[in-house]
Amino acid sequence: MRPTLIFLQTQFFLCVFVSVCVPAVVVGSLPHALPWHVSCPVRCVCQIKPWFSPDSVYHEAPTVDCNDLLLTKLPVPIPLNTHTLRLQSNLLSEINTAALHGLPNLTDLDLSQNRFSHIRTITKSSPLPSLLSLHLEENHLGHLPDASFSSLPNLQELFLSHNNLHSITPGAFAGLDSLLRLHINNNRLTTVDPRWFKALPSLEVLMLGGNPVEALPERGFQALRSLRSLVLGGMGLRGLAEKALEGLEGLESLSFYDNKLTKVPTQALRRVPGLKFLDLNKNRIKLIETGDFKDMVHLKELGLNNMEELVSIERGALENLPELTKLEITNNPRLSYIHPQAFLRLSRLESLMLNSNSLSALHQHIVLSLPSLQEVSLHSNPLRCDCLFHWAADEASHSHIEETQTSRTVRFIQPQATLCSEPPELRARKVREVSSREMSASCLPMIPSSSLPSYVGVREGGKLVLHCRALADPQPELYWVTPSGLRLGPVPNVASKGSPAPDPCHSMTVSEGFNQTTASSISTSYTQADTPCNPSKHYQLLPEGTLEMNKVTLAEAGLYTCVAENALGADTRSVTVGVHGREKKRKKGVDVNVKGAQPASAFTRLEVREVGQHYAILSWQSGHNLPSTRLSWQAIYSNAHTPTYTTRILAGTQSFNLTHLQAETFYRVCLHLGISEGDKHAGKRSRESRKPQCVSLRTKDIPEPQPSLQISPELTSTAVTLLLLALILMLLAGQGWDTEPSEEAGKQHITILQEIKSPTALIINQKRSNGNQSKENEKCVLDQDC
Repeated sequence: MRPTLIFLQTQFFLCVFVSVCVPAVVVGSLPHALPWHVSCPVRCVCQIKPWFSPDSVYHEAPTVDCNDLLLTKLPVPIPLNTHTLRLQSNLLSEINTAALHGLPNLTDLDLSQNRFSHIRTITKSSPLPSLLSLHLEENHLGHLPDASFSSLPNLQELFLSHNNLHSITPGAFAGLDSLLRLHINNNRLTTVDPRWFKALPSLEVLMLGGNPVEALPERGFQALRSLRSLVLGGMGLRGLAEKALEGLEGLESLSFYDNKLTKVPTQALRRVPGLKFLDLNKNRIKLIETGDFKDMVHLKELGLNNMEELVSIERGALENLPELTKLEITNNPRLSYIHPQAFLRLSRLESLMLNSNSLSALHQHIVLSLPSLQEVSLHSNPLRCDCLFHWAADEASHSHIEETQTSRTVRFIQPQATLCSEPPELRARKVREVSSREMSASCLPMIPSSSLPSYVGVREGGKLVLHCRALADPQPELYWVTPSGLRLGPVPNVASKGSPAPDPCHSMTVSEGFNQTTASSISTSYTQADTPCNPSKHYQLLPEGTLEMNKVTLAEAGLYTCVAENALGADTRSVTVGVHGREKKRKKGVDVNVKGAQPASAFTRLEVREVGQHYAILSWQSGHNLPSTRLSWQAIYSNAHTPTYTTRILAGTQSFNLTHLQAETFYRVCLHLGISEGDKHAGKRSRESRKPQCVSLRTKDIPEPQPSLQISPELTSTAVTLLLLALILMLLAGQGWDTEPSEEAGKQHITILQEIKSPTALIINQKRSNGNQSKENEKCVLDQDC
């Protein structure tokens, strides 16, 4: 049987990360084979072939190739100078070791794909001091006793993969002080015994993957001080103890390919300070959380590919990785969200692979935060070409990004396959060919369908985790609505230590931007519900939008709705949660739910709370999560039919401010309810739940203007004239004139009377009685309109 895909994967990591493969240019320049003129066994081929020692030193090795000959015993005669003896894919179950001991230069022995079931049949007799490599892959070995390889004191490579090994004694590898590489992957081992490795002080490469080991012991590899590469792929690991990797200070390459990890083993990885290459591909990780990869200062390459359940990479998930040059996050069908600040202080990242996910965009903040980024792969994603993609637009000089007065070019890998999926007018366009003018300047929230399944099942008493993410500009906020209509909003940061924890149910309101009416002249706004919110102690809403529930009960089954909202609008996504208990208990619970189900309308009553000249505030209460609720309204006239306007109501909203209404007008407003989970099982009752709740109202009248005193301009002018005349007389009286006025005074009086005849303007000239003082003029201009 040929090696499986896992075996090929591990071989790849072995070659690439440990640098045991000679560069392709060197290999290509070497001769494939040279003639070797010796007496060769029948049907075998004897040649001088290239061979590389475990430390990658090239040799011209005299080789006897007897592969695929269905041999049942060792062929003879074997030339004395044989360096490499190949007996792969035969029917050997035992071997005449005496014939091997007569080969003083035998360095490499390949017995893979035969029928050996006991190791003693190979190593039982006198030592083979020259043997450096022994291949025993794909045989029938089931057990390794103590000192199994004591006759091979200089062995450097031992290949035992793809056997039936289910037990290894603690001293099985005794005497292998020079062993550099040990391959025991793809066997039937269920535990890892730390005592195996005490006899391997020089080991550099250990392949353990493919064994059904669900947990690793703490300090299990502590004796392997020289280990550089460790492959733990395909083992069924569900977690990693904090000290599982302790003692591996020199470890550079680590693979967890194809395990069952649900979280990044952050604490265990901190015990490996020199790690350079990390493979976490094909695990069950759902979130790459804040700080998962922080301060791994020597890490160069990281793989997060082929994860069926990965949905999000959170803020600060990768931080302070100064040596990271390549990051692969590909082929994750549910990955739809990468936080704009997910990557922090990755100063040397050059290659970012994000193809074949469910990403709608790569936020421009991510690109700007990576100063050394040279290439990015985004093909095979449902890309939304809007404001978040302006950095990739054609007018950005083909991704010239301004940063500290400099520009750089970020190359698209497979640009011909990097296409827009949204909006419809840009669908199937190449991202590189779309100009920024064609992309919208703002981004409505959108919750990808891949982030939330339509149904999630959980056992009674278990834990339920629902992840909801959305990208937009401005960045949206998220809240949840439970089946009972409870609205759970994000918990803001507490201002001070002494402040009480805020109520998550009242931390958000719905914005006006979500309204979808049939006429642009009609605008609406939402207000926060007045109903008190007492969230269950089982609910916990995490900052990024994840809803967690502990000890789930049957009563908490039903429809949960996630709402993402910013100033421009909102998007919703619902998931049905089924709670499975014991058989009898479950049936009883279902019967109660069906028989006790009541239509949503029985719990809902539309009321008018306040009416103004141009607005009306309506409210209602509902014991159900009804994500498809609508509100419609129509002006009522006796002589004409008016259009009906409608808007969608966000889940969890129980109050609505209807604005821009006409004054002194009758309106009929109806609340159209959605169908709850209980209504689906209620048969005829579900029809009742569809009946809208309606109310009639009349907006207030415009108040009549208050009457005011109106005086004609002529009367106003006359009154002003009389008032001024009285003022003048008072001024003249204050001058202390004599009872017998002089001739000059009389003339002055006449002049004043003449001036009064002109109602437009009056100029008063006053002479002071003291002739020795200087003359002063005082002027007062009065207009008719004053």
